[in-house]
Amino acid sequence: MTSNCSLPISRRLALSLAALALFAATRVAAAPGFTAEKSAAGVKISHDGKPFAEYVIGEANKPYLFPAFGPTGKAMTRAYPMRKVEGEQFDHYHHRGIWFGHENINGVNSWTERGTSTNGLPDDQLNAKQKASLAKALPHLGSVRHRAFREVTSGPDRAVLVSENDYLDARGKKYLTEIRRLTFRAESGARLIDWDQEFIASEGDAVFGDMKDAGVNIRVPSSMAVDTKQGGRLVLANGKEGATAWGTRATWASYSGKVDGELVGVALFNHPSSFRHPTSWHARTYGLLTANCFGTLDKADPNGPHTLKKGEKLVLRHRFYLHAGDEKSGGVAAAYERYAKEKK
Repeated sequence: MTSNCSLPISRRLALSLAALALFAATRVAAAPGFTAEKSAAGVKISHDGKPFAEYVIGEANKPYLFPAFGPTGKAMTRAYPMRKVEGEQFDHYHHRGIWFGHENINGVNSWTERGTSTNGLPDDQLNAKQKASLAKALPHLGSVRHRAFREVTSGPDRAVLVSENDYLDARGKKYLTEIRRLTFRAESGARLIDWDQEFIASEGDAVFGDMKDAGVNIRVPSSMAVDTKQGGRLVLANGKEGATAWGTRATWASYSGKVDGELVGVALFNHPSSFRHPTSWHARTYGLLTANCFGTLDKADPNGPHTLKKGEKLVLRHRFYLHAGDEKSGGVAAAYERYAKEKK
């Protein structure tokens, strides 16, 4: 083997310069901070050179975040229906990563989608039951259509996406406007996504119906779901766990479990300034967390329909807290208290 010392000076100098260039390139690629870059699907968010989340528009009847990764690099959202991964649950076709939907605003359903009735199959492969289900759903099936980004920025401590969305009925007629602000940040042992929404009754009165299927959502990986019996845990700030968590009010809800053998968790926070705080929880042991301030999930503690008069606004404020460990070792309660003190 020939050592560098035996090479000519010019050759050694060239090798040294090449090494320095490689080192500099590595340093640039791993530069700390956030980036928000346009992608074929929408916008990709990275932190310290590593994937954080992608905001997807135009691939379903609503925009959504998928994938989303926690601070250790583990996926925090189920892949289906965007991808089919062996061993995952293949239920609820409309559960796309992190999203918002409502089964009935002015009679329009943006919660489910066409694939909910068809399991994603083309029309020529549908059986009679699926055809009937689709025919019943289509007249009420609407969409949340991304109109434009008002802001896409990134820097050392955060990335921000601000989008304007049109809520459309089955005929494409607009009935509501939403301004959605997503803020991506990181702290020791955690990644944060603030999901802030401002609904504007721009076209006339907007009636938010009293529905079980409505609100801000995340579908966690199948290995974290309680029902798959792989150690997943669902707990609310009010102490309710598992199936007993459904329908109750709490300031936060948490799912934790192992992903690829590592214990991780995601909590969803409801800010005190959010409409009807503290929210009710449509929290399911099969892996769904939904902050639902619209539906009466407990008859003894009703929510009920809400009419937004033309020109009025309704504001929802939530935070997804992606962390290492479970809700205790991940410091979920303390993280919520910090969030609750933030002025919005």
